[in-house]
Amino acid sequence: MAFCGRRTEIVASAAAAHPGSIGVAIDLTDPESTAAALDTVDEEFGHVDVLVLNSGGPPPGTAGELTSGQLAESLQTLVLTQIDLVARYLPGMRERGWGRIVAVGSSGMQQPIPGLARSNASRAALAGYLKTLSAEVAGDGVTVNMVLPGKIDTDRLTQIDNARAGSTGAAVEDVRAQSQAAIPIGRYGRPEEFGAAAVFLCGEPAGYITGIQLRVDGGAVGSY
Repeated sequence: MAFCGRRTEIVASAAAAHPGSIGVAIDLTDPESTAAALDTVDEEFGHVDVLVLNSGGPPPGTAGELTSGQLAESLQTLVLTQIDLVARYLPGMRERGWGRIVAVGSSGMQQPIPGLARSNASRAALAGYLKTLSAEVAGDGVTVNMVLPGKIDTDRLTQIDNARAGSTGAAVEDVRAQSQAAIPIGRYGRPEEFGAAAVFLCGEPAGYITGIQLRVDGGAVGSY
């Protein structure tokens, strides 16, 4: 298993906790960094059967303030780089007759999140691409799914809560309490709870599941 990311201390720690794994530094906004990282993965493992797509979320902002330049920047990170990764590894998966592609999305793809216009728009584009792809490759033994986190207690959520506190003048603690009160389960999700859903979709038992968006949101989105 290869853990790839910009924060080298995190990927190194994750790799150390899983024997046989490696940690690889990668910056998806830098083509040279991306190419070097993927070459390292290929040299170590030979091929990739499971590809988990993820990238950092863009800065908060309203739709009325969004510019075409900002959206283009977000599309490059959240959509185009993901397509490039799929293009690199999908042919091998199809040839071998088995593969798993799982993308980390956002519950904002089903119910747009106020103040996250760049994320809502960009991730919707990724969803359209992956849904189309899922039907094209299903017969080759490759499944394509998305896992949509709701409010998972991560640094990203802290950034969002802080931004909301700054724009409203409320205390961060009050913002978090109000946010959690709106979730039927009554709390933020734990990273390991989200991870368990992604791991399931990557495994053999999920072989008859493709083209879906699996929400892990504590029941926050008000629809099935």
